[in-house]
Amino acid sequence: MRAPLPGMKGCTAIVHAGPALGAAFTQYTAEFEAGGMLGSTLAQRFIFVIEGSVKVEAAGKQNEMGARGYAYFPEGLAHQVVATQASRVAVIEKRYRNIDSVDPPRLIISSEDAIASNPLGGDPDLQVRCLVPDTMSFDFAVNTMTYQPGAALSMVEMHVMEHGLMMLEGGGIYRLGDSWYPVTAGDFIWMGPWCPQWFGAIGKVPAKYLIYKDWNRHPLSIDQL
Repeated sequence: MRAPLPGMKGCTAIVHAGPALGAAFTQYTAEFEAGGMLGSTLAQRFIFVIEGSVKVEAAGKQNEMGARGYAYFPEGLAHQVVATQASRVAVIEKRYRNIDSVDPPRLIISSEDAIASNPLGGDPDLQVRCLVPDTMSFDFAVNTMTYQPGAALSMVEMHVMEHGLMMLEGGGIYRLGDSWYPVTAGDFIWMGPWCPQWFGAIGKVPAKYLIYKDWNRHPLSIDQL
C-alpha cells in the first residue's frame, strides 16, 4: 500500500521495513511526481535513484542525480530532495549510533558508476560496490551486488546484522531460514539478525540488488537507543 509520509509533496511511499516489523531502520520506496519532494527526517538518510532523476540540495550545494545516483545525509543536516521528473528512489533512514572517539559522518553525493567494483571472495561473477565508506564514522553499510547468471553466494550466511534488500535487476532464488523464495526486480526482503540466508542468480541476465546492513558498532550499543 502507498501512503505519503509527513512533509512529502507530490510524493508517496511504499514502506518496506521499520520498527513495527522489528527492524532498527526504516526503508521505503519514494515515488515522485515531477516536482515532488521528500519530507524532513530526524535520522540520517541514504537515497538511491532507481529511475528518473532528483535534485539534491545540502550544505549550500545543488546536485542533480539520475539513475544509480545516490546520496548520504548525516543526522541533523538540513537538505532537500526534489524530483525533476517522475522518479522512484530507495530511501533508508536510521538514527545514528555515536562513538565519541570517531569523527561524525560526512555528506556524500555520488553515483554507483563512480565506485570501484570488486569480486566477492575472488569470484569474478559476483561483484560488489560499497556505496558508503567502510570507516567507523558510519554505522551502516549499503552495497550493490551483481551476479552473473548462475553465480551464487559461496555459503549460507548467518550473522548479527540485519539486512534490507531491494532487487534492482534480474532475479534468482533466495533462501531464508529453511524456505526458498523466487525473487525478481522490485521485490524487497527484510532479514532479521541470525536469519540463515543465501542467494543464487537464475535467468539469462545478471541479477543485482541494493543491500543495507548495520555495521561498525558493538552489539551492546543498541541499548543506547
